[in-house]
Amino acid sequence: MVYGVKGLRKIQIGQETTAGTAVAATTIWRGNGVIRDAREITIVEEDIGLLTGQGRSFVGRLLAQLEMEDTPATFEQLPYILCAGLMADTDGSADGGGSGYIYTYNLSTNAQATPKTFTIEQGDNARVDEMEYSVVTEWRLSGAPGEALQMSASWIGRQSTDAEFTAGQSVPSVEEILFGKGKLYIDATTLGTTQKTGTFLGFELTGVSGFRAVESADGNLYFYAIKQGSPKITGVLILEHDATGEAEINAARAETKRLVRMVFEGSALTTAGTAYTYKSLVINAPLKYTEVPVVEDEDGDDVVRLPFEVIFDGTNNFSIVVVNQLANLT
Repeated sequence: MVYGVKGLRKIQIGQETTAGTAVAATTIWRGNGVIRDAREITIVEEDIGLLTGQGRSFVGRLLAQLEMEDTPATFEQLPYILCAGLMADTDGSADGGGSGYIYTYNLSTNAQATPKTFTIEQGDNARVDEMEYSVVTEWRLSGAPGEALQMSASWIGRQSTDAEFTAGQSVPSVEEILFGKGKLYIDATTLGTTQKTGTFLGFELTGVSGFRAVESADGNLYFYAIKQGSPKITGVLILEHDATGEAEINAARAETKRLVRMVFEGSALTTAGTAYTYKSLVINAPLKYTEVPVVEDEDGDDVVRLPFEVIFDGTNNFSIVVVNQLANLT
């Protein structure tokens, strides 16, 4: 008898060439999570002259879910979440003659985005489940002093089936994105102009992708396709209650649009490029604050937590740029 051991759990992923056609995994996800078989089982209620039911039941819908738990965000693996939950960019653009590759993820404004779909394998030494046509319905990114940024994601897939791990996958090398290496810019008209120093205490960012299953009667109980409704990105900006914090409170009162850029740099690229010298994460967020915050106490320090919603002002759009040294997501 084989007993499952938590220490032998893993998640392996592979990007699909044709959405919904399962593929072998090509890499190991460096984080935690468990696939849930979310098929809908209906027990039929009926009057048949018995005080207890007879167990008549049926499955009307197949679905699978995976919660990728909070794990330190890395330059190498954050793009997997973004290309399945924001827009498909699985091949980095070369940065001139440098060794860096640029991955760009924009929030769709006037057309449905098409996500990259994945086949995901998850299990331990006793059991392995697989779900195909996997996309991200919600992703989360956050940062706090003294820590690495944290990333997590909620995935859905067509179905959960018994499988075996694709053999031969090695654990990839990654580099954590550190909050302390970050810089914050807040502007009214030109994005990325004015750095705010000594005030940036943290942030939270949540993206609802709008990707949803299209179900139709086509001879299968799993969904037929994925379409996008209305994506939405919200968050919280955490600042010292200093001149910058006070200015942003006033901006919230006045319903003033803010152009926020967060830049986090990592180690130096092997060869500097035209645009980037370091591994980088750049978050561009035109936004409006959704409430006027009160000043809060955090371990004896006065801080300001500013809830916001991302907007499109006709010129500036939300985007996330990741720079690493991978030419593509394997």
